[in-house]
Amino acid sequence: MNLRLQPVQVATGSEDQESQLVFHEGFLVAVLVRLSEQHDDDVGKWFLEAGFGRVDDLNAPLFADLDAAQIWIEKRLTHAG
Repeated sequence: MNLRLQPVQVATGSEDQESQLVFHEGFLVAVLVRLSEQHDDDVGKWFLEAGFGRVDDLNAPLFADLDAAQIWIEKRLTHAG
C-alpha cells in the first residue's frame, strides 16, 4: 500500500504543531499530530487528530513514530469493519 505524507501545521490550540496529512490514492485519510513537551512521557509520539472513513477511530493508540502510524493506518484501510 502506498501512503503519501504531507507536512502541515495544524491549529490544535496547544503546543502540538508538527503534523502530517496522510493520503491514500489521492484521498485524505488521516491527520497525525506529533505531541509536544506538554505531554510529559508521550512527547514525540504521534496522535491521530482526525481519521476519515475506515481510519476514523476515537480510541486510536499513540504511535512511537510515523512508521508505526502508517502501519496502523494501512491495516485499517485493508480490513473492512
